[in-house]
Amino acid sequence: VRVDAPTTIDAHRHTQTHNHTHLNRHHQSEEKLAAAVVPSKMRLHHLAKRVVAMLSLMVIAVKADFYKLLGISRSATLKEIKKAYRQKSLEFHPDKNKEEGAAEKFSEIARAYEVLSDEEKKSVYDRYGEDGLKQHEERGGRGGGGGGGFDDVFSQFFGGGGGGRRRDQQRTTPSIEIPLELTLEQLYKGETLFLDYIREVLCFKWEMCMKTNHECQGPGIRLRRQQIAPGFVQQVQQHDDRCVAPGKMWLNNCSECPKKTEPEKISLTVEVVPGMRPREQITFEGVTDEKPGYTAGDLSFFIVEADHPDYHREGDHLYTKIEIPLVDALTGFELTLTHLDGKQFKLKIDDVIECDHVTRVPGKGMPRRSGRGHGDLYITFEVDFPDKLSDEQKAAIRKSLAGGGQTTGSANEGNSEL
Repeated sequence: VRVDAPTTIDAHRHTQTHNHTHLNRHHQSEEKLAAAVVPSKMRLHHLAKRVVAMLSLMVIAVKADFYKLLGISRSATLKEIKKAYRQKSLEFHPDKNKEEGAAEKFSEIARAYEVLSDEEKKSVYDRYGEDGLKQHEERGGRGGGGGGGFDDVFSQFFGGGGGGRRRDQQRTTPSIEIPLELTLEQLYKGETLFLDYIREVLCFKWEMCMKTNHECQGPGIRLRRQQIAPGFVQQVQQHDDRCVAPGKMWLNNCSECPKKTEPEKISLTVEVVPGMRPREQITFEGVTDEKPGYTAGDLSFFIVEADHPDYHREGDHLYTKIEIPLVDALTGFELTLTHLDGKQFKLKIDDVIECDHVTRVPGKGMPRRSGRGHGDLYITFEVDFPDKLSDEQKAAIRKSLAGGGQTTGSANEGNSEL
């Protein structure tokens, strides 16, 4: 019994060891299988993503490949895009190419250029294709409904009435210029003016009176397309006041905003800087009348200088005339003048003054527009001669001018010089 028991125990241990070995091999097989399956799933996931991406590119290519239309790569620069469009548009322009489908091809080329030359549209097109671009435009992205038409794009390169691409032009209501009459004192000292201006502004709910219409190319511009023959598409530009913006049309008789605009009074602060000159403008940007589809124009006040009784101005200099009696012209004098700012200054003259003599007074002109100092004051003296002299006055003048030792002929000669 003591011998058999250990044998039985050893056999049991052997059986357990065999079972554990079998289980370990089974687990190792499952782990190898799992290790093999995980990479397969990952590879399948990446493969699926690549297939989806390829299918997306194929859909875009089938829908429209603007790059292929212009014959350029997706990494083309703006300069290369413009060059390619110029070549393709000349090749398929309906006036030069009478082949069937040329007009439609030309329209597609213009649309391709319109998208690829616009950074925002190009980015949307590259990511989401033409369908995504259309959704972006319908949601209010820049442009809409094909932009300004190929006529505008073509005119950018070859001239014409389009005047360039409409979507790049900021349409504004007319700017207004109003004369602002100011005295010379106001222009000398500077002044702050407070003015009220009445303008027309969009009513509060004006956006509720618009609907989407892709034929609208801008304010007042409607571009209608119709097929006149197989392969030929005619585009007719019409004036339509209901078009208020690219892709937007105004709803007539809209209760939310029946008149489109309403009056508004705004307060303006006009700063007159010392030294400002006639015709110089003080401009307030974007404060004129508003209109759907437009930005407000500028309001400009242009300076008109009122006449002054004593001074007149030329640039930064002031000019005036002063009449003096003959005795002052001969013997000298001192003047007290009042300047435009109300301050007084004295001017002393010791020399003999001839008729129409001009004296320059430095620094007594207008403030320089640069803010550095003042111009000069130029005074023209007009000598007031007496209408007649008595014999005693004549004799006294002759005696004074003759110096007491000259002959009568010399005295007469000196009198003639006066």
